[in-house]
Amino acid sequence: MNLRPVFAVLTVSVLLLSAGCSIVPKNDPATLYRLPSTNVPDINMPSNAATETLGIATPEAGYLLSGNRIVVYPEKNIVNVYEGARWYEDTPALVQSRLIEGLQQSQLFGNVGTDQLPSQLQLLSSLRSFQSEYENGRPNAVIQLDVQLVNTHDRAPIAYRTFTTTSQATDVDISSVVDAFGRASDTLVEQLITWLQANRSSF
Repeated sequence: MNLRPVFAVLTVSVLLLSAGCSIVPKNDPATLYRLPSTNVPDINMPSNAATETLGIATPEAGYLLSGNRIVVYPEKNIVNVYEGARWYEDTPALVQSRLIEGLQQSQLFGNVGTDQLPSQLQLLSSLRSFQSEYENGRPNAVIQLDVQLVNTHDRAPIAYRTFTTTSQATDVDISSVVDAFGRASDTLVEQLITWLQANRSSF
């Protein structure tokens, strides 16, 4: 039996391993992005201090929006994701954090937190859109959120609404797209606060 070819193969394998070589390509780590936000504008609060507590549940989302990929529709019927860029947490958690932050700033409620904490009211939601859509060669951040306010005591619905906000990016660069998502989310929070304030008498 001739063992030379086998010995040669083993020798090459050892050399490759010792040199740190691999035939499996290594993916470059993705850049993680936070959702930009600005302070919500002052609102005219009633003279009596807010005492109600609000729990905000993580929005429900379909498969496409349940992860941390940044989704883009480059054409009407084509769905894709931005290569090398991701949100720093899953999109539903990202939206939940932004809603909690904005409603805490508004001081419309005595306390605002996640739905894991005891609360008198809960905000349930379903995330329908959270993607970049191209229009005339420019990306637009599009957010659509169905929300329902319920009483936690008996789960009775108090109010329901769908919010849709958009913001056009200044250019096609991913950082500009992320900034557009930030502006669209700011508008969403402002509209949500106005809506909740209008329904405050029903709490």
